[in-house]
Amino acid sequence: MRTEALDRVRLVFTLFDVDGNGRLEANDFQLMSDRVVEAAPDADEAAIGAIVASFRKWWTTLLTELDTDHDGTISFDEYTACVLSPERFDDTINDFAGALAGLGDPDGDGRIERPLFVDLMTAIGFDLPNINALFDAFEPDADDRVAVPVWVAAIKEYYAPDKAGTVGNHLVGTAK
Repeated sequence: MRTEALDRVRLVFTLFDVDGNGRLEANDFQLMSDRVVEAAPDADEAAIGAIVASFRKWWTTLLTELDTDHDGTISFDEYTACVLSPERFDDTINDFAGALAGLGDPDGDGRIERPLFVDLMTAIGFDLPNINALFDAFEPDADDRVAVPVWVAAIKEYYAPDKAGTVGNHLVGTAK
């Protein structure tokens, strides 16, 4: 596993641990889901339902696949197994990527505007300078928008353990 992938996973674990107790729990995913939905006030019910379902699926997949001590929570050590066996999470990540990008495109034009992208990524917990660096790396158009498929691909790539130099490294501040 590449160090960059572990850095990306470490950051996501910290963000998903919304209550900061060092373990992932069902409530963390509910809180995250609520924050993300709140950041997209113009989203329609289908987009909201998709993101809420994707957070629930993410939690269920983690619990089913990684809770080796069966305590109903996920430790960081347990969580790192998602990097070691990404195929166990492909469907979950694909659903999440599509749902988040869908939430970011409430008008359905296939483009995500920077303000909403920033709001969604801030709701997840990423740092503003890193969010803007990522958006800039997507090479937005003249209207400061990026194509939905670009963001979806970046989300999927973020979780790939064999990838180096990913655009998602901007989120951990390690992009070159």
